[in-house]
Amino acid sequence: MKEIEVNGASPLFNTDGLQYREFSSDFAKIRYYTLLLVSSAPSRIKEANLLEQQVSELIKNGIAHGNKKDPRKILKVWYSFSRESARIIVEDQGEGFQEIKEWNEFNKRRLECLQKQNFEKLIEYISFRSHDNDEKDGGNALFAALEYWNGGLVFNDKKNAVAAKKIFSTTTALQEELNHFQPWDIDSDKPAR
Repeated sequence: MKEIEVNGASPLFNTDGLQYREFSSDFAKIRYYTLLLVSSAPSRIKEANLLEQQVSELIKNGIAHGNKKDPRKILKVWYSFSRESARIIVEDQGEGFQEIKEWNEFNKRRLECLQKQNFEKLIEYISFRSHDNDEKDGGNALFAALEYWNGGLVFNDKKNAVAAKKIFSTTTALQEELNHFQPWDIDSDKPAR
């Protein structure tokens, strides 16, 4: 069963070859920050904006939960996007996500309910609430993040930085190449463009 790891020595925290940006913790600019980063990604890995949504959630969590929307606090972001993978590290200046152990246990019980199709019990595991959540935020983005970042999702030891990696299938790249293939123009000796 997938879990959020805590391991500051994880290779996912290696910043070699990654680009670096710093952002103020202005909640209103989350979409702008996200687009600045994701605009450098090859179009084939944007997956109908799933990459953008996942990057946005990591930035939002750092700004909202870590830096408490304090625009004087800085969010540090390292990132790299290629045809094969997406990597990102987001570090805030907060106290860290101290409830990871509780969240992992909550998610384990949630997944057990889904696996057993116990939907009556599942209602108890709709939203994870910590002392930091308000009524509009229930830790649900982490459920999706754990599935999306198939190369790993790990926090540092202080739990104020998260590193994530998504590995894209090479067959997806081949399929994209084939999708752009144009049949020969019947009225011409040249390929259609």
